[in-house]
Amino acid sequence: MKRVLVPLAPGFEEIEAITVIDILRRAGVTVTVAGTQAGPIEASHQTRHLPDCTLDEVRAEDFDMLVLPGGQPGTTNLRKDPRVRQIIAVMQSRHGWLAAICAAPTVLGAAGVLAGRKVTGHPSVHAELATQAGQVCVTPVVVDGSIITSQSAGTALEFAFKLVELLCGPAQVAAVNAGVLADLT
Repeated sequence: MKRVLVPLAPGFEEIEAITVIDILRRAGVTVTVAGTQAGPIEASHQTRHLPDCTLDEVRAEDFDMLVLPGGQPGTTNLRKDPRVRQIIAVMQSRHGWLAAICAAPTVLGAAGVLAGRKVTGHPSVHAELATQAGQVCVTPVVVDGSIITSQSAGTALEFAFKLVELLCGPAQVAAVNAGVLADLT
């Protein structure tokens, strides 16, 4: 069974995190939601969410994929967290999947894993991404090797289904979408 880690930092974008968690779990993927702090995490729109555990309780080696939700100040909080940088380094060394949406691709860039890669992100971070990556694209989801990036809350569903496709294959995308009815054309 595939395993995915989704870290939540205060100020994360709700749609980007919860959509990914929900769609991956519907696909049968084991998703661990780990907070950067203990207890409920307040998201960017003042909703509160209870992670499964904290980042101190996980080992990067146990996961096939890391998914970073965006939002502010969530992205800034992820970028400042040394545990997140360490998880990114371990995932990259193991050729694991690294996925990020909205402003969160800049966390991957700050960790030095975007050099020479095609990426996308929220337009507000394109200038920063241009200094970190090989090419910034304006498409909803970009896959370059083991790096998957997406634009914003509005592309979260497409992003989540791309993650399912990469982890589980197109048949599982179709099975999950039979209940969701997303337009995936």
